[in-house]
Amino acid sequence: MIPIRRLTVLAAVLACAMPAFAQTLPPPQNVVQLSADAQAEVQQDMLSMVLTTTKEGANPATVQAQLKTALDAALGLARSEARAGQMDVQTGNFSLSPRYSKEGRIASWQGTAELVLEGRDFDRITSTAGRINTMTLGRVGFGLSREQRVKAEADVQLRAIENFKAKATTLARGFGFSNYTLREVSVNSSDSSPMPRPRMMAMAAKSMEADSAVPVEAGKSTVIVNVSGSIQLQ
Repeated sequence: MIPIRRLTVLAAVLACAMPAFAQTLPPPQNVVQLSADAQAEVQQDMLSMVLTTTKEGANPATVQAQLKTALDAALGLARSEARAGQMDVQTGNFSLSPRYSKEGRIASWQGTAELVLEGRDFDRITSTAGRINTMTLGRVGFGLSREQRVKAEADVQLRAIENFKAKATTLARGFGFSNYTLREVSVNSSDSSPMPRPRMMAMAAKSMEADSAVPVEAGKSTVIVNVSGSIQLQ
């Protein structure tokens, strides 16, 4: 059994030797950093419509009651048409705030309530929105469902990996090496889509006859997958 004093001395010697040992390690040689990506345009299959109403008055309780009445009527109609995944219904922002006069006193109260219709059934969502007469169209948005995004990312990811491998092979041969090994790699994905134009959509909705469907047209989202990392040339 080694005495405690000898163990203490041995530990101290090793601790002093470790920095020197670390400094003697050679830096990585023939390592190349690179990245490659792939992308695809995917048809948007999700529609989101935000209906809104704004009330103003001298009494905050009255304004709140008016908002609740308008929202309850819209919810009643929307819930009767809701279908899971096809058209989901949820409430959005509900706010009440004072408006001040030039003298700094409360002149009135203004409140806003929102109702969100979202899903894959564009016809159901637009026709329901057109039938709600206690709220007006505030915002319209399009996007990809989770299923659509996962499927698109899987396809694009395979192409991004192949692009990375092809680029790594080209770099290795360009530097005079016959092969390479993968040191580290990261895979990241994203999607982007054109910004909707809510003001123009709201104007179009106001000009339509009651109970008619709100006109919408989905675009495409660009799904991008990036593969980056480093390789060891051999």
